[in-house]
Order: sequence, then structure tokens, then C-alpha cells
Amino acid sequence: MICILKNSNLTEIMSLKTKELIKGRGAQLHTKNKFLQLEYVREHEEGLDELWELNVMTQFYEEHAKKIVNRINSPDLGLYYSMNPYQGCEHGCVYCYARNTHEYYGYSAGLDFESKIIVKRNAATVFKKQLEHPSWQVFPIMLSGNTDCYQPAERKFQITRQLLQICLEYRHPVSIITKNSLIIRDTDILQELAKLNLLHVNISITTLQEEIRQKLEPRTATSIKRLKVVEALSKVNIPVRVMAAPIIPFLNSQELPAILKASAEHGALDASYILVCLNGSIGELFTDWLQHSFPEKASRILENIRNTRGGKLNESRFGIRMRGEGEFADMISQLFKTMHRKYFHGKSMPNYDLTAFRRKNQSARDLFSDLDSQE
Repeated sequence: MICILKNSNLTEIMSLKTKELIKGRGAQLHTKNKFLQLEYVREHEEGLDELWELNVMTQFYEEHAKKIVNRINSPDLGLYYSMNPYQGCEHGCVYCYARNTHEYYGYSAGLDFESKIIVKRNAATVFKKQLEHPSWQVFPIMLSGNTDCYQPAERKFQITRQLLQICLEYRHPVSIITKNSLIIRDTDILQELAKLNLLHVNISITTLQEEIRQKLEPRTATSIKRLKVVEALSKVNIPVRVMAAPIIPFLNSQELPAILKASAEHGALDASYILVCLNGSIGELFTDWLQHSFPEKASRILENIRNTRGGKLNESRFGIRMRGEGEFADMISQLFKTMHRKYFHGKSMPNYDLTAFRRKNQSARDLFSDLDSQE
């Protein structure tokens, strides 16, 4: 029986009664959307011909964005812009902080986030308009700061490639964050950006254990493929940083030295890490996933996450949210520093050239000016 309830506790009702994981999905339930008063829920499971969650197909929705670049001024990140061609992410990483943003669209942070993907088809047009605005200030753009710009949808829509072409055309600095090997497709553009000191590539490697990766990040590239991406880009002088993120106590935390070592051996110039932080609805999702995926470790992992977050699963304070605090967080910090010195001594990412930016009309004027000078 399917019904509509007002102010229902959707998390409890939608949670799976079986230990069988939904194939190809990270989240195992629909969380309650705090912005909605009415929601579809499932009750009396025995009355259904089949479970909803066992056939979660990916759907695409088109959005005509009015703005594609947003300003970030965070003490943790510095001065950056963020640009996201897609909302929602089919990669299905269960820990992803961006899941909560899906609630603004009327969806859940759970299964909806990875199965209902919003595509910003007009992103390139809007991006050009923003760059042409007289008040535009040049800072690096994080592509993407929210969802992965090289998620599976990019193969079809190619919006990320269009945005990178515009960055090259306007000589605008850009920083890419991805865990998908599809980035290799755009090596031609990335090389040109790198030659102008306009590019940083960040490859996220969470674990080197395929069994964990399949459950934690079900539709991402394997760690072996990601290391091959690091190697392939580095060989053509594209600067790559590896992000060991997130570090989850007693799930992948012991892998930090191995991740940094493998990254350096494959050509990475730098590395960073982030300690897991389960904000908003992610705490419920992760707890449910952990109890299904690693029941024997669940209590210990959750206890140690809380120990790094003042007794909670989430800590939003600047300076603390990405690194945590307490004995375990300090241990990870010292371990990272030691391994970073060992494997990345003398290496660093190149500085961005923030002076190369030129608007389209300005580029035309400069071209004619150069021709005149040659005469």
C-alpha cells in the first residue's frame, strides 16, 4: 500500500528491511525532505508487488540556469568561484555533503540525489555572460564544487567540455575535482590551460580496496583507473593533486600512507585530505549504509567519527569541519604531514596566472593591436 503522509518520518518508513544492498547505489533509502509537507512513503511492504528501491532508474531533468558561477569566500577554501553543470550525482558516494542541496529541488538527499540528475543545458551561454560582465573579478573557478563535473551524464551532455573551452577562450583559471576517468577525454583542452598556468586537476582517491570502493562510491572509476588518470595527465605536464577524501576512521584511515605513496609514484605534485563530516541528512544515510555494508565495524566507526566532532556526526565550524579535532584527528593530521614530507618533498602545484584573463571583445582588440604593431 502506498500513501501520502504529512510530516512523516520518511527515514524510518523507507529504510530497507533487508540486508541486500541496492545494486549500483550508495544510499539505501529516501531521507525526509525538511522543505516538504507532503511526501510519498511506503507502508505495509507486503502489499507491494515489488520494492521501490530495487529498480531505481536514473532520470534527467533540464534546468535553465540564470547563474552558473557562485562566489565562495570560505576561510577553509580561500577566494574561489564554484561552477556546477549538474545537480545531483550518479556516482552515488554515500558520504557526499552535496546530497543536502538536492532538497532545495524538492527531492531527497538519498536515492533521489543519485537517480534524479538536473542538467544545466544552458550553462555555457550563461557562463560567457558572467565572464563578460564589467564587474567580473578573476579568481580560480572550482569545477565542480558541489557535484562531479565528469559524472556519467557528462558523456552524453558534454557540458563540462564546453565550459573548459570557454575557460581557455577567456584565459580563466580553473580547478577541476573529479573521481571519474572521463576527464582523459578532455586532455587536449587541459594541456592548453596548463601551458598558461590556468589549471589545477584534483583527483579524489578514497580507498585502494575495490571491495570498499564498490559499496562506498558505487558508480565511480576504480582506484586503479584513477591512478592511471593521475599518471596520464602528469605525463603531459598537467598538474595533478590527489585528494584522500574523506578519511573515515577504521574504514579507510589506515590506507592514507599507501594512497599518498601510490599518488606520488604516479606523478601527483601534491596531496590533501579531509576527515569525514556527515552534515544534514548525510548522518542518517551513512549510518544506515554502514549498518548494511559493514555491520561488524559500524559501531566503532560511528563512535570514532563522533569523537572527532565533539560527540556529533557533524561539525560545521570553519577550521574544524574539514580536519576534525580530538585524539584521532590529531593522529591523522600528524600521519598525513609525515607521509606528505616523505613522498612530496620538493613538489608543489604551480601558481595560477590571474593576469591572463581577457574578455572576447578585449581579445579582438588586442589582436588588431598586435597586427598594427607588426605593420
